[in-house]
Amino acid sequence: MRKMIYNITSGEPQNLVQSTIWATLESSVRLIPPIIAFYGISELFEAYQQNRLLNTKLYFYLIFASFVWFLLQLLISTVTYDKEYIAAYEVSEKGRTKLANHLRKLSLGFLDSRDPGDLTTMMLGDYTLLETAVSHIVPQAVSALILLGIAFVSLCLIDWEMTICLYAMLPIALLVIKGSNMLMNKLGAQHIQAKVESASRLQEYLQGIKEIKAYSLGGEQFTRIQKAFNTLRKESIRLEGVLGPVVMVSISLLRMGLPILVFMGSYLLAQKSITESIFLAFIVVASRIYDPFTALMMNYTEMRYALISGERIMAIRNQPEVEGSEKLGDDYTIRFKNVGFAYKEEAVLKNIDLDIHPKTLTALVGPSGSGKSTIVKLLARFYDVNEGAIEIGGKNLKMIDPENLYSHLSMVFQDVYLFKDTILNNICVGNQHASFEEVMEAAKKAHCHEFISELPDGYDTLVGEGGSTLSGGEKQRVSIARAFLKQSEIILLDEATAALDLENEAGVQQAIKKLVEDKTVVVIAHRLKTIMNADRIVVLDKGTVKAQGTHDELYQQCELYHRLVDMQNEAANWKFSNN
Repeated sequence: MRKMIYNITSGEPQNLVQSTIWATLESSVRLIPPIIAFYGISELFEAYQQNRLLNTKLYFYLIFASFVWFLLQLLISTVTYDKEYIAAYEVSEKGRTKLANHLRKLSLGFLDSRDPGDLTTMMLGDYTLLETAVSHIVPQAVSALILLGIAFVSLCLIDWEMTICLYAMLPIALLVIKGSNMLMNKLGAQHIQAKVESASRLQEYLQGIKEIKAYSLGGEQFTRIQKAFNTLRKESIRLEGVLGPVVMVSISLLRMGLPILVFMGSYLLAQKSITESIFLAFIVVASRIYDPFTALMMNYTEMRYALISGERIMAIRNQPEVEGSEKLGDDYTIRFKNVGFAYKEEAVLKNIDLDIHPKTLTALVGPSGSGKSTIVKLLARFYDVNEGAIEIGGKNLKMIDPENLYSHLSMVFQDVYLFKDTILNNICVGNQHASFEEVMEAAKKAHCHEFISELPDGYDTLVGEGGSTLSGGEKQRVSIARAFLKQSEIILLDEATAALDLENEAGVQQAIKKLVEDKTVVVIAHRLKTIMNADRIVVLDKGTVKAQGTHDELYQQCELYHRLVDMQNEAANWKFSNN
């Protein structure tokens, strides 16, 4: 039970203390009406047996007690409601925030291994389940257990035989519920997996809607999302259809304690072993004692289902973060020492030895799949090397605090992502404290000030999700402006000019040339003419360094580089022909 609550609350069970206490008080107060009813009916029995008038003073007290109970119930229920929901939403809000912050500190390799809809389902769907569990199920379940324990001890003091009859079928009912745990876990896991698959396919459908339209994959022809939704429907029906009868059987078995109580009570009453008042008291208690049991059993399946969500969240929360405590100094010399790296079992880099000097432009070139992007990702510490070491200023990259490392890095990716916000705020990702003049200067260097100024709201123009309202070239230039604004000592460019037209490409090349005067720049280039003036060009092939040098040196001495340059020159002269 303790582990269950720990997982359901995402490792913060202390947030349930107040709500559980108030839920217990609320359940306790609900026992007052049966007690009032017991005293009222007992007075009727005694007055009848003794052939006397009713004690009207007692009934006045009972009416007054009922009024006080109503006010007390209203007050406690209101506070309990607030406490339960405040606790639920606080646990959910803190949990989501901590999980999001934790995800930011995990390795990119781990995130790439997850299904795209998995983390979305976890952040939204799983935490929604936990909100329900924390607000309704757990406090009520704990308070029910406490209350039922107190009731059992109290009733045993009155008459243990009647108490045993009242609770007689409880062990059997609990065994039925307990016996279904494996089934609950299996069906719950399958249902959550169906939700994850549906979320993934929906995300895939929305992101690939252009391809779906272009290749006529819409409607009935696009079966992947239809199949996922169909599976979710089946799993939902199976979950409810199988577990519902189990709960109903358990509740029916539990309530069989009432006829057993009546039968045994009648027998003991006939034997003069108990009084009418005691018999009546147990009948009145039995009318209410099964309510928390029933609620507990109905909530148990939901609690087990929420537990699966809690375990999924805790599994992510327990993933080790990228570690490091050292800070970079003033030396930004980058060294790859016999570096080897593999994605799972597939070797991507082998025996990479490479020196990148401060305030120079180093270009990485080579055929597709040669390892260019992997080198940049390792340098940004999206992954850690499997063999060898990467050093910056003589310090092993694995020992450097990731936050400190990123403060010295700026990255421009080939696939640019812009947030659904203004262009101004998207550029300010590079430096959130920059002034408008600094933002404008960075935009001018990146050659995007002109097209931004022509937009209806200028720098305050909202861009769509992912930058969908801008062209590829425009997004690329906004991303480059981010890098200029951040003013980091090391800049990584993954084919930064790939989506630019000739005019803007020339301008950005001039800006990058100006930037390199006091920065260390590593650029991945497919258009070799854009990096001919690089201080050093590194030629990669099949995960190894084939050659290093200037453009002229490599063109004369490296057959692979020579071939790549000639192929691009030939491609530049390619044109459509009627023949």
